[in-house]
Amino acid sequence: FGSICLGSLIVAIVEATRDILDAIRHRGDSVLLCCAECFLKCIEMLVEYFNTWAFVFVGVYGYSFVDAGRNVVRLFRARGWTAIITDSLVDNVLFLVSLGVGLITGVIASIVANSKGMLFGNEAGTLAIPFIIGLVIGFVLTSVAMSVVSSAVNTVIVCYAEAPNEFQTSHPELSNEMRTSWRQAWPLDFKY
Repeated sequence: FGSICLGSLIVAIVEATRDILDAIRHRGDSVLLCCAECFLKCIEMLVEYFNTWAFVFVGVYGYSFVDAGRNVVRLFRARGWTAIITDSLVDNVLFLVSLGVGLITGVIASIVANSKGMLFGNEAGTLAIPFIIGLVIGFVLTSVAMSVVSSAVNTVIVCYAEAPNEFQTSHPELSNEMRTSWRQAWPLDFKY
């Protein structure tokens, strides 16, 4: 639990620093501020990338956050998977699923509000307000559920990287399918 708190604290500090720099930048521009903002953005991207995979190691193996981060980077470098893990489209697809569910929920909320005769200001508000409320609720709830799916996919990738032979022994068909697909997508990086 402490490792997850440490990782979350690091992310929170970086994001708060970024927000402070954004606020200062809106008051006036300077070259030094621009350089500091660029440097912080690089750190933010590293922490975010490092954080996602380190949390998997914390959850699966119980390492401290720092040890988990070091071990996961070492694992992906040893496997030559740095290009593979940075090219993951899973989060983009899950975002689109969340957006789609949010839109559908918004439409349903508008239809229900209209059929029940609920009025929210003028005619545009009568449809827009329930739509926006439904959109937000549908998007947020689906995003929470899809974060579980994203974490499961990341866990499968880490476990597969850690022990591909055990996966081959336990699930040979899935393992062969995964190896074939990854070889087609990353012929230079995937070495199994």
